[in-house]
Amino acid sequence: MKPGVRALGVAESYPGTAREGGQSTLAGAVLRADRVLDGLAFGTCTVGGTDATTAVARLWTELDRPDVRYLLLAGVAPAWYNLLDLHALHERTDRPVLAVTFEASDESLERALGRAFSGEALAERRGRFERLPPRSRLRVNDETVFVRPVGCDAGEARDVVRAFTPEGGRPEPLRVARLAARAGRELVEDARGPADEDEPV
Repeated sequence: MKPGVRALGVAESYPGTAREGGQSTLAGAVLRADRVLDGLAFGTCTVGGTDATTAVARLWTELDRPDVRYLLLAGVAPAWYNLLDLHALHERTDRPVLAVTFEASDESLERALGRAFSGEALAERRGRFERLPPRSRLRVNDETVFVRPVGCDAGEARDVVRAFTPEGGRPEPLRVARLAARAGRELVEDARGPADEDEPV
């Protein structure tokens, strides 16, 4: 893959103590295949909500980067099971979408949905989960990841993930996006100051 090919990686960060209805910080990082950072954008989605797909699409729109060739996502269930619709994101961006995860099985996610939700909330999330494309196992730098591609075949998805993963098992756009999301969240928390800790719950 040419070194100037660009991918947008999207990852999120929220405190482990965040309650349902709180905000998770999203970061989008544009990186070239030669590891050059070429853009950042930030957004939010609701912890335990259903707006993550819209939030990722908004990041794409705000960046306005027609030169980006691929959209990489850190998993499919950010912000406490705010499941992503990969097909909708593919249609919105007109780019191949690749969700990269590191768990060996989907069973834990299925069980977790059943424990966390019920009724219509569970039905909506299970519907999104069942529409996800199948995962493929991929060895990258002696590590194993799992990729769900929409808009490209398994061979192209394999080449993209490997091209953007110079070391370890996490593609560089996702690694940088995760660091940016964490830094962005901590910056917001610092700006709020200690007074928020004393607010009634």
